[in-house]
Amino acid sequence: MMTLSKKMLFIFAACMLPFFTGCDNCPTVAQQEVIDPAVYANLPFQMDKVEQPSFPAYSANIVDFGAKADGITLNTQAINDAIKHVNEKGGGKVVIPAGLWLTGPIELLSNVNLYTEKNALVLFTDDHSQFPIINTSFEGLETRRCQSPLFARNAENIAITGYGTFDGNGDTWRPVKKEKLTENQWKKIVNSGGVVDEAGKVWYPSEGSMKGAKACVNFNVPEGIETDEEWNSIRDWLRPVLLSFVKCNKVLLEGATFKNSPSWCLHPLSCENITINKVTVSNPWYSQNGDALDLESCNKALIINNSFDAGDDGICIKSGKDEDGRKRGEPCQNVIVMNNTVLHGHGGFVVGSEMSGGVKNIFVDNCTFLGTDVGLRFKSTRGRGGVVEDIYISNINMINIPNEALIFNLFYGGKGRGEDPNEDKVKAEEAVPPVTEETPAFRNIYIKDVTCKGAGRAIFFNGLPEMRIQNINMENITVSDAKEGVILSEANEVNMKNVKVDLLKEGTNLQMKNVSDVTIDGKNYAEIGAKGEKINF
Repeated sequence: MMTLSKKMLFIFAACMLPFFTGCDNCPTVAQQEVIDPAVYANLPFQMDKVEQPSFPAYSANIVDFGAKADGITLNTQAINDAIKHVNEKGGGKVVIPAGLWLTGPIELLSNVNLYTEKNALVLFTDDHSQFPIINTSFEGLETRRCQSPLFARNAENIAITGYGTFDGNGDTWRPVKKEKLTENQWKKIVNSGGVVDEAGKVWYPSEGSMKGAKACVNFNVPEGIETDEEWNSIRDWLRPVLLSFVKCNKVLLEGATFKNSPSWCLHPLSCENITINKVTVSNPWYSQNGDALDLESCNKALIINNSFDAGDDGICIKSGKDEDGRKRGEPCQNVIVMNNTVLHGHGGFVVGSEMSGGVKNIFVDNCTFLGTDVGLRFKSTRGRGGVVEDIYISNINMINIPNEALIFNLFYGGKGRGEDPNEDKVKAEEAVPPVTEETPAFRNIYIKDVTCKGAGRAIFFNGLPEMRIQNINMENITVSDAKEGVILSEANEVNMKNVKVDLLKEGTNLQMKNVSDVTIDGKNYAEIGAKGEKINF
């Protein structure tokens, strides 16, 4: 009689483990790829490794809870029941198999991995009444919006993985600017219904959407809306982010595709230990506020191996806006952004403009930007406050950048001193405000090994006269086929080493004004005032 050794029995059991489902106390098994430890090599700051979630082997299929893949049945309850069931069993995997699954909002609970099989398409309903109006944060301010299609709050050990696609049905939510469409596209969208504003420049999906837009003074947060009835009347304007995870720990997004979001696509807020790996985000280039990723007030994050196609900013780091952000007091910190590609979008890698809680210890490496409006974009304005510091960027390749390859704009939404040719220069000098808690500061930023072919302007520094951009270090940067060169305004301690700008037409490739301690390949310019200086380097 043949007997099995203990070693053979162990191997047999390990091989059979994946076939056992419905086990309440199965051992923990790997549900995702192992993160390459090389991502932590040679970090310029001290950072603990990002903790990864893990899940028991227990598994449940949404079909067993009544879900139907017919594109007609609303599967909201079935999917959420499956998630609750796995959560109550102590955790595991909820499987969304191949098929077209129509649903309302999905809430992820602790210890659940929402796994999508190949050819699984989750489509969120165009019935906006399915998304209740809740208290939340948007654009850095406390406000009310519709519930996000994918959401979690105070959850731990959660993941969305696999191969499927989540479609936010954003075309039913978003306004569209006429200038972003062809004539035929504009006619088609107007004939589809909705309303057009009085100027004939913006299409809205409903009267309520346009009413909400008119209630906004500062970006997209309505003012003067008080009662539930008033909020409900502008429901269509309260476009949710596609994915909202708030105050969650050990979060993983891996492999899945997220597309067509009503506003921002991925928005982790006040989360810790978050990994976004091999994810695809796809938004139409005309999508209003269609950011791909907005990482806000998070600590310890890996953003690696992703592809982002956005209608607004691609990879954006935030930490709250103005007094709300300063009161929250949660910086976005200890973040690794590596091996990502950004297509279209307003900015490839972006900090701000909502950075009032601070941003620090960010490492960006080996990223490619293809046709983004701006490559590396730092933006803020008076009133924000907060400090952005210790940012390290390297090995960036970009092409076809219509505006700046690199910009620091501390007059976001306005003009800096000297930008307006019609300004009264005496009054402009007198109008410089004192430094307060509302004054944003950008300092100690290191950028090297950047190559860009095709840019509207190579580099633009537009700092605040009361708080100049400080200690910016640029090394081994080449911008070719640029329409304009480098402009440095309101900056201290700028170091440029082996920075090359090739202009399309002959001209001066560096202009400086209101700067001090600028060093270019070893030559120092101690002080240059408002009259400015133009040189070639």
